[in-house]
Amino acid sequence: MTATETLTLSEIESLAFDALVAAGTSPENARPLAVATAMTEADGVASHGLAYIPIYVQHVECGKVDGQANPKVAHPRPAVITVDAATGFAHRAIDLGFEQLIPLAKEMGVAVLAVNNSYNCGVLGVHTQRLAQAGLMGFGFTNAPASIAPSGGAKPVVGTNPFSISAPGSDGTAALLIDQSASTIAKSEVMKHAREGKPVPQGWVLDADGQPTTDPDAGLKGSMVPSGGYKGVGIALTVELLAAAMTGATLGAVASPFSGTAGGPPKTGQFFIAIDPEVTSGGLFQEKLADLISAFRDQDGARLPGDGRQSARLRAATEGVSVNAALLERVRALI
Repeated sequence: MTATETLTLSEIESLAFDALVAAGTSPENARPLAVATAMTEADGVASHGLAYIPIYVQHVECGKVDGQANPKVAHPRPAVITVDAATGFAHRAIDLGFEQLIPLAKEMGVAVLAVNNSYNCGVLGVHTQRLAQAGLMGFGFTNAPASIAPSGGAKPVVGTNPFSISAPGSDGTAALLIDQSASTIAKSEVMKHAREGKPVPQGWVLDADGQPTTDPDAGLKGSMVPSGGYKGVGIALTVELLAAAMTGATLGAVASPFSGTAGGPPKTGQFFIAIDPEVTSGGLFQEKLADLISAFRDQDGARLPGDGRQSARLRAATEGVSVNAALLERVRALI
């Protein structure tokens, strides 16, 4: 049985923050990432939480990400905010962008944020959830180093490229949260299996020749299986257009990996759309959203996207989070 230790969300945030700062990350850059790490652990997405801190630390130390970066915010058009993350962590760049995006979307009805020259933004839903909590419909897109091959091909050209949609409830929460990658499973889950020496389920990855495999290492050298076949490739391509082409960021086909030390900063991008749904719906949004959610809830056993994370989040707020003891030992050794 795997040994675990229960930590509060505050303890998780402090641990992540201290490790990042000890590696040479400025407090201004470390805090948003530490907050997101705690939120990710609370949501039950352990593969993207504290497990990533040793990788972040390694990348600060080798220069793949600039821990001292100072993102540059611009406002080139009335409803457009851009942020050059300066090869730093995406989290602070997004925070700075949201400071202007949220009030702008409420004023204009719709506004967009384009982030380039950035690094892995972690769980995308962590960010779109904040837009919903501000009363806005949030759409988020982020590209990643190539790991999905085109239909009929074997060489990856686009990343797992997640997208997220978060709808605001009437009580200041995210009533609905969709957060999914273009691949059958997030690549970090394959990396986790590789670290633990465990095979992956059939249908997750393909080897370098495009053949199915349960060997995670072979899959990491090959490609990820797109969700829904060619439809998943289409989703990945859509995200690539929004998060890379429309932000001026590096395309996944040439971006350096989010793992290992080779290749320098990946310089990928994120794109967010924030919409005031009351304006577009003539004040009927909450009524329509409630009816839509009821259509799911009225069926016994039916779940909405985001239900699992919400349940985990509520439980973590009172009970804390069980974290792998060996992982905690590695993270604490970084401080």
